[in-house]
Amino acid sequence: MGPLSGIKIIELAGIGPGPFCGMLLSDMGAEVIRVDRISKRKDRINDVLTRGRKSIALDLKSNDGKEVVLQLCESADAIFEGFRPGVTERLGIGPDECMARNGRLVYGRMTGWGQEGPMAQAAGHDINYISLVGALHAIGEKDQKPVPPLNLVGDFGGGALYLAFGMVCALLEAKSSGKGQVVDAAMVDGAASLMSMFFSMRASGAFKANRGTNLLDGGAHFYGTYETSDEKYISLGSIEPQFYALLLEKTGVDVERFSDQMNVNKWEGLRGELETVFKTKTRDEWCQIMEGTDVCFGPVLELGEVNTHPHNIFRESFTELDGVLQPNPAPRFSKSKASIRNGSRIAGEDSVSILESAGFNAEQIADLINSEVVSQS
Repeated sequence: MGPLSGIKIIELAGIGPGPFCGMLLSDMGAEVIRVDRISKRKDRINDVLTRGRKSIALDLKSNDGKEVVLQLCESADAIFEGFRPGVTERLGIGPDECMARNGRLVYGRMTGWGQEGPMAQAAGHDINYISLVGALHAIGEKDQKPVPPLNLVGDFGGGALYLAFGMVCALLEAKSSGKGQVVDAAMVDGAASLMSMFFSMRASGAFKANRGTNLLDGGAHFYGTYETSDEKYISLGSIEPQFYALLLEKTGVDVERFSDQMNVNKWEGLRGELETVFKTKTRDEWCQIMEGTDVCFGPVLELGEVNTHPHNIFRESFTELDGVLQPNPAPRFSKSKASIRNGSRIAGEDSVSILESAGFNAEQIADLINSEVVSQS
């Protein structure tokens, strides 16, 4: 049983970071009920982000659909949504309505720009949120344009992770106070928080505005990626002097020429020399030389090969569920075992059982289905 076992959470289904937050909470043992829109699609889509939950399909624009959500909240510990500010209020299932049914309820909200502010009602995506807080500007090669780091920093890091963390904090507080509260998780806030170390480095003069010229952005020859002879890549992070010395030994470069490690003016030239060296061997050959040593080295693996690496196999970092390769729950606990309850569900696959658990009788359930307020797949 995971560490959140016994916690019941309602998820108002959305896209991207919302489902990821639900996945994290479910992986940790919470019972997460996903409220999906009614859909004509009846096939399973094997969406990793929706694993581990049961699904009820509702017409949230109907009064009866709203009432189902409110009744679900009566026995829940938390509910969360990822709509634009004001959407759930207009549906009649905002914080005031839900918390009136359950004073201990934690109401999680995730948006890009936040619940309030000049841009709160504007559309946006991960790339826009991280551009506003300096994260996007800092990522990319020297003299090149900024490079989007997938949607990891805003959507998943700054949004879903901070919402999950905030909800767990609020749940802990509710245990002592007996009262719930609203958690406002904005991706701009979370992404800004993730940049904390770089604000410290900037204040000390250790981080420059020019991309690809700093210690951790690929500017340093000992921290970055290199192409190998088979057109694959390896990664280096040989920052500390002892690790750097081992890098020089393993690559066989001129130790004297590479000795002034932190001389920024030499970084570009030394990187060029290492580029030549690493192209003399395949990725696997460099793995045989460096992997498992204190060089701080790793092969750059594609998604399709991550489950074949010995370390990932030993750690059981990945699993296959319903034919889909996916990460196992993280982090791990010495006593409470996090696990995946089930794969993705068809929208409304568990509607009847969820309603029964919430106290609806057979006649009420039949009426909801017949009136198309609820769909049972």
